[in-house]
This record gives sequence, structure tokens and C-alpha cells, in this order.
Amino acid sequence: MAAIKPSLAKGTRDFSPVEMEKRNYIFNTLKTVFKKFGYSEIQTPSFENLSTLTGKYGDEGDKLIFKILNSGDYLSKASTALLEEKNSTKLIPQISEKALRYDLTVPFARYVVMHQNDIALPFKRFQIQPVWRADRPQRGRYREFYQCDVDVVGSDSLLNEAEFILIYHEALKALGLKDFTIKINNRKILTGIAEIIGKPELIVDMTVAIDKLDKIGLDGVNKELLERGFAQEDLDILKPIILLEGTNYNKLQALKTVLASSDNGLKGIQEIEEVFAYIKAFGANDSVLDTSVEVDITLARGLNYYTGCIFEVKTNEVAMGSIGGGGRYDDLTGMFGLKDLTGVGVSFGADRIYDVLEELNLYPVSNATNTKLLIVNFDKEIEKYTLPILGRLRQEEIAVELYPIAAKLKKQMSYADAKNIPFVLLVGEEEQQSGLLTLKNMESGDQIKVTIEDLIDKLK
Repeated sequence: MAAIKPSLAKGTRDFSPVEMEKRNYIFNTLKTVFKKFGYSEIQTPSFENLSTLTGKYGDEGDKLIFKILNSGDYLSKASTALLEEKNSTKLIPQISEKALRYDLTVPFARYVVMHQNDIALPFKRFQIQPVWRADRPQRGRYREFYQCDVDVVGSDSLLNEAEFILIYHEALKALGLKDFTIKINNRKILTGIAEIIGKPELIVDMTVAIDKLDKIGLDGVNKELLERGFAQEDLDILKPIILLEGTNYNKLQALKTVLASSDNGLKGIQEIEEVFAYIKAFGANDSVLDTSVEVDITLARGLNYYTGCIFEVKTNEVAMGSIGGGGRYDDLTGMFGLKDLTGVGVSFGADRIYDVLEELNLYPVSNATNTKLLIVNFDKEIEKYTLPILGRLRQEEIAVELYPIAAKLKKQMSYADAKNIPFVLLVGEEEQQSGLLTLKNMESGDQIKVTIEDLIDKLK
């Protein structure tokens, strides 16, 4: 049989030790911040019942769910008529009962409903796990990728929204980013704008268009609004709202005037003001509002999903799309029969953050291997002599390796170089007799004689 040429499944990646070190640096930094704010980690299975996922992401989303064929002869119970009809949409429920998770949100909702008697509300959780989407792979978009979600359910307090801004600020600063913008808007403000124009039924069309302001400019937005059923007089009302400038305070004051006749709009403004008041009340975080937070009326992510404050985060140091986002939702668990459980959550785009840190050279100095010392293996007698040394060093929590076979010194040194092992221990007949071991610094090339105690002190 001819050898099969190895290849990766399209839209997936391998991660080297160096890359894993960088990814874990991001994940561990985020976890530290999440825990500091009282969030606990959960994990859910990589696959769910297909019925759990289907119908939660719309028709287009359902098409991107990776289905898992039933085990055994999965076609044996399939309808002959459907097989002949070759209608995969109708056939799938008969041959597939499971699917890889599409996101972390629906599994989280399922988790909350199933464990509602075991968890204390408000329930604050974070989750960092891979998800899968049968999307067309392209630069920055993969079929397998990680999501980093942090949510709280069972609390309508705007303290949660304020803390998510602080979580973003603290986490991104901890990762070394200096210049980023945490954008905030409110679904109720967008509803109010649609109301004062007199077209509340076109709120989705309006927000889809104005959300593209950065990409297509005002003329492009106006053209799209006209195509979506708005009149020129509607555009005249919208223009000064879309182009609001000034400080966050100035923007909110202007909106109060524009939306004076809309209770929804005024409620949205009030919610943002309350979020800002919470942040100011933290005292030491006054500068967060001045330097990092921006009221952006054109922000309209996930409008069919979010019901209150909406967030999006962008770095200003690298040309990159959003590196995070989220918002308030009022019925996360309703899809599984548990009604009226409000929540709010945000996510971090780990893959984009990875690329940003790479471009800005913000990762700590690489130490892709944890090994501090390689013990050279000359022969079986030396191997037997050095095994107790190996054991003693590991008892002292020092990462150490013994080269597994007797090999030429050059080969063993090349191994140490390849793994960035900083020290090599040379033990020969002289060392055995004197008890003084030869320690070589791989960076400087210097060699010194040490006792085992000296060695422990140096490596620690």
C-alpha cells in the first residue's frame, strides 16, 4: 500500500510548542482577570445533541454546523424515499443525532437550564474552548477556533456591564496593549432612533446599514438606507445622529435632545450613564472612561440577540477587526424553556489577539521548553550514576531531562540547542570520583564545577 501523504483538514491548524506557549500566555492572562472579578470556569462537551443546536443560529448558521454521523450502519434506518430524493436537509435528522458545537453560548444556555437547581444566581462563568463551523476558510477565519466567553446570568444590575468594561481594560493592559477602544451603545437607543423616524419596523435594516459606516462611509450608508425603504427626510434626521462627535458626555446630552420623545431611547441613554457612574465609583479607574471608552451610536452588533448595552473592542495599534464584543440579552435560556433569565456577556477574540501581540512583539521572551537542564548520557554506567541526580532535581521542582541513549556529544548538544535548554550537565569518570559535576552554560559556553547542592541553588 502506498504511503498516504499527510495533510491537515482544511480550516484547521497545528500549534508548535512556541505557538502553544503564546496561546497559553493569552488564555492564562484572561483566566487570571476573569477569576479576579469572581468568574468561575466551566467546560461543556465538544459535541451536543443536534436538536440542541439546530434552529438557534438561523438558516445560514444551521448550514455551518458540523454534523456527526450516527455510529454503525447509519443508513439502515434512513427513509428509502429520502435517500432516493437526495434531500440532505430532510435526511440529516435520520442519520445524525450529534453535532460539534458551533459556539459556546447555546451550550452555556443548555448548561444553565440543566443545572439550574445546582448553581447560585447570579451565575458567573467563563469558558475557553474550541468551536467548529463549516465555513469557507480564509485569512483569520478557521473551521476550528477558540472562543473565550465570560457571562453572568440571573442579574439585571448594570454593575455587570461596568465590570465587563473594566475586565476588557485590565485584560488588554495585562497583555501589553496600550491603545484600544471599548465601544459602547445600547439597543434601546437604536430602537428610539427608529421610533423618532417613524419606522420602528425597519430597525434591523437601519442598524445593518449604519453599522457599515467605517467601511462604506456616509454616502454608502445613505444609499443602502434608501434601498432598504427609508426616505430622504429620514436620512436628514439620521445624519447628525450618525455623525455625533465630541466627548461621551456631549454625545449623550445631544442624544437626550434628539430622543426626547422616545422612552426607549431615553432609557438606553440612562443605562449607559449608570454604567459610567459605576466605573467612576471605582475611583482608581477614572482614566478608563477618559482614554478607552467611546459611545458609538453606529455600533449595532447582534441586534436580534442583544436587548441592552452592546460592546465592541478594537485595537488602535494594528489594522485589525474587532478583538472582542458582547452585550446584554434578556432571554438566553428561553430556547430551552427557562424564561426571563436575563444575562450579559462578552467575548475575547483569541486568534485575533494572538496576531495583534505577534505583530507588536508583545509576548514575553520565549521559553518554549520548560527544561532547565539536560544531563548528557555517555554510557550505561554514567546513566546509572546520573539517575539519582535526575530524581533529586525533579524532587526540587526543577525541570530536567536525561538524554535517553548514549550518543555522540555533538548530537546531544544540538538537542539542547534545539530545545533552548540553558544548561547541560556533563558527568564522566572524573566527576564520579570527585563528586564535582561539570555544568555548562549553553549561552556563554562557560563551564564550572558544582556539587549537587550548588546545582540545585543555581537552577532554582
